[in-house]
Amino acid sequence: MTGAAAQSPPEVRKAAARKAAFARRKAAHAAAGPGAAAHLSEVLAGYRGVPLSGYMPIRTEIDPRPAMAEAAAHGPVGVPVIQGAGMALKFARWEPGCTMVAGPFGAMVPERLEYFEPEIVIVPLVAFDRAGGRLGYGGGFYDRTLEGLRARRATLAIGFAWAAQEAENLPLEPTDQPLDMVVTEQEVIAIGAA
Repeated sequence: MTGAAAQSPPEVRKAAARKAAFARRKAAHAAAGPGAAAHLSEVLAGYRGVPLSGYMPIRTEIDPRPAMAEAAAHGPVGVPVIQGAGMALKFARWEPGCTMVAGPFGAMVPERLEYFEPEIVIVPLVAFDRAGGRLGYGGGFYDRTLEGLRARRATLAIGFAWAAQEAENLPLEPTDQPLDMVVTEQEVIAIGAA
C-alpha cells in the first residue's frame, strides 16, 4: 500500500478490503458450477472421524454442505451457533436433513442444539491470502473461537472460499487467528508449505 491508503486506520482499510472482496465473491458465486466443494471433500477424507465444524452458507458464500454430508457419515459434524456479541462461538451437531431454524445473524442452526468441540473448523471468510491471513465480517467470532480452541488442543482452521476471494496486503491485526489451510473450488493451499 502507498499514500493515503497506507495511512488509513485499520478499520477503514478493512472496510475497503471487505467491499472489494464481497464484489469478487458475488461474481464467483454467480459464475459457479457444480462441484465447488470437491477439494474440501478430498481434504476432509484424510481426517475421517475427527470432530469438525462447517457452516451454513449465507448470501454468496461457497457451500461446504456436500463435504460436510460426506464427513457426517464418519464422525461428528457441527455448525457454529452465535452466543452473543463479543463471545466465542459454540458448535451444535448437524446431520444431513436435520431440522434447521433461523439463528442470530441469519445463519441457520439445528433445532436441537447438541454442543460439542470440533478439532477441525471450516471457516467462512470474505478474503484470504496465501500466508493464512483471513478477513472476516468484523465481529471477531472466529478469532475468539479459534484462540480458545487452540489454547485447549491442536485445532485445524481451514478457510473455505472462492478462488476470487484471494487478496494481497490484507489489513490484519495481532488478534487475527491464522488459517492452517485454504481450500477453494480450484485448489488446496497449504499454509507455510515450501
